[in-house]
Amino acid sequence: MKDIKVLGPGCARCKTTEEMVKAEAAKLGIEVAVEKITDYEAIAKFGVISTPGIVIDGKVVHAGGLPKTDDLQRWLQA
Repeated sequence: MKDIKVLGPGCARCKTTEEMVKAEAAKLGIEVAVEKITDYEAIAKFGVISTPGIVIDGKVVHAGGLPKTDDLQRWLQA
């Protein structure tokens, strides 16, 4: 199971990113635990300035704007 954190204050892009992560994981048949982190101090600890951010298994893989579907698939399969 992959541990995924979606970092962001709860804006529309952050919510969409969370939905995209869940949808792509389901398509690929990958089990994920998705946690939404909205606390700015917690987000800053990951070094993310632009949201939404995505952390997979402790590694920041994306920050700022919506991720591309093919990138999500690659990150989830890594």
